Amino acid sequence: MTADAETTTFAPGCPVAFPLRRPGRPFPPPEYADYRAGEGLVRSELPASGPVWLVTRHEDVRAVLTDSRISADPSRPGFPRARRTGGAPSQSEVPGWFVALDPPEHDRFRKTLIPEFTVRKVRELRPAIQQIVDERIDAMLAAGNSADLIADFALSVPSLVISDLLGVPKADRDFFEAKTRVLVTLSSTDEERDAASKALLRYLNRLIQIKDRRPGEDLISRLIQAGTMSRQELSGVSMLLLIAGHETTANNIGLGVVQLLTNPQWIGDDRIVEEMLRYYSVADLVSFRVAVEDVEIGGQLIRAGEGIVPLIAAANHDGSVFDKPEEFNPERSARSHVAFGYGVHQCLGQNLVRVEMEIAYRTLFERIPTLELAVPVEELSLKYDGLLFGLHELPVTWS
Repeated sequence: MTADAETTTFAPGCPVAFPLRRPGRPFPPPEYADYRAGEGLVRSELPASGPVWLVTRHEDVRAVLTDSRISADPSRPGFPRARRTGGAPSQSEVPGWFVALDPPEHDRFRKTLIPEFTVRKVRELRPAIQQIVDERIDAMLAAGNSADLIADFALSVPSLVISDLLGVPKADRDFFEAKTRVLVTLSSTDEERDAASKALLRYLNRLIQIKDRRPGEDLISRLIQAGTMSRQELSGVSMLLLIAGHETTANNIGLGVVQLLTNPQWIGDDRIVEEMLRYYSVADLVSFRVAVEDVEIGGQLIRAGEGIVPLIAAANHDGSVFDKPEEFNPERSARSHVAFGYGVHQCLGQNLVRVEMEIAYRTLFERIPTLELAVPVEELSLKYDGLLFGLHELPVTWS
């Protein structure tokens, strides 16, 4: 049965508050289970763009992410935004930000980039990734017997990996991390986001000009030679890869280390990676969409021009797909999770993320077997203010 927007019975407190993430409360928010159990979808409201439909069931999220009547283009009327400058930029703001394009325009970028992130290509990167992980652990051990694992390891490893891949000088890593953090923090002001975005694009424009004159063995040089993108588009693509390539992986590494420190029976089990991706679903709030035609999802009529927020963590904790989803259980088959999205916009770098997580977990606990939390787990600072879920800091110690 189709439930129309005017007749739907909303959850108590309708429209529900958004975002639903709150300090001191579990993640994913307990309300997700209530929304999945109800009929149709749930109406909520974003401060910057008005009413949206929250999508929480696994089947419905996959339907939204594959329906050609639903767009990922933020320039479309009604596209939801967490803040004025939050979320995916349009092509007029950042040309080449291809995850914000619909087919067939989106396909030109994806076809060029897919060969760079295949299983075989990523396998070839394993020795370089292993070396980066070892060097970061060497640095931590040389500095003493304690560290902030987020700053000293979880952020550094993927940042160095994606910088190497793109051909970005290592000396500029701190600059990129600082600007990226501003862009993915919900509490950043619009002015701060504008400034960070412009600074990143200026830097990448200069870097592309240099590589145009002196090409290397890096990805940016290969994309220049492919000739399928303008220089402006290449700047946007590079910025997207840089942000997606390190912040999401860093959050997964940090949260995963906490999980393993509190459940050491899973240390050394390669199956933990897939379950970590499902369990934490750090990219819960990044798949905003808008309907371009009337469409029915989960028995709910969505009118053309209405905003849609598929909640990735809600889908990955759907009990109809994952038995006892609230439990961390690497023995389950978690491959049907949507942590990397679904459909044509599924994350290009997922093979790279998996390898980075696997090498980071394995090497960290092999080389520092006495690793432990330096504070009670209840005192850890979680990112309730970010588009991506994770940890601000992770104090650890070892003997």
